[in-house]
Amino acid sequence: MLLPGPLKNIMRGSRGGQSAGEKSAGPAGGPPSQQPGGARTFTTTTRPSRGIEEFFNCIRDQSGLTILDLGSASQQNVSFITNLGHRLYAEDFLQLLNESFGSDDLAAQSNSGSIDYFLHQALDYPEGHFDGVLIWDLLEYLAPALLAAVVERLMKIVRPKGYMLAFFHSDDKLESVPFYTFRIQDMNSLQVAQTSTRKPAQLFNNRSLEKLFGRAESVKFFLTRDRLREVIVKV
Repeated sequence: MLLPGPLKNIMRGSRGGQSAGEKSAGPAGGPPSQQPGGARTFTTTTRPSRGIEEFFNCIRDQSGLTILDLGSASQQNVSFITNLGHRLYAEDFLQLLNESFGSDDLAAQSNSGSIDYFLHQALDYPEGHFDGVLIWDLLEYLAPALLAAVVERLMKIVRPKGYMLAFFHSDDKLESVPFYTFRIQDMNSLQVAQTSTRKPAQLFNNRSLEKLFGRAESVKFFLTRDRLREVIVKV
């Protein structure tokens, strides 16, 4: 049962982002349709995910864990995680990124004062607070200085032997990439919706990802048909 205290934690950080009951739009990777008024929408697709399957396999047979979802509060993800007996925190990481640096100002992401402010807003948690983090595809939008600081903070707030799940586009020559929302369908599949496109700050191959998570105990890769590299990081 979801108690009032955990519920406050679940909604922490959902600042003006997609509400839990909102529908995601779009076929993942597919073309947008045009709606009255010029708005673009996408339809949602459901697809298997080795990454989410591995994430839940890693925490299988445990209960009472604390999970962080950086994709903002989604009622579907809230219900799935809490029904497994875990506590879920949510941060609208992209919204905070846009508020702190603008949607495409990568130069601002190198300012040390701005980086410290952003970390305080988005990842202000005690050391070893989380057993797992759902990062999704958000690290692709961080310039090198901010990316290094965010990964360092994540490695601190996740307990040793905890797990992180992150997605990266496998084509390292793209000028813009689809931005997705991810909703957990079951233990091995996701509802994926493309809501927009966005210029990546940088793109990665396996070697650069191993370097990025060099302090981790292990890094495991799964390549999907929609050219997403799903990565499980064991801290």
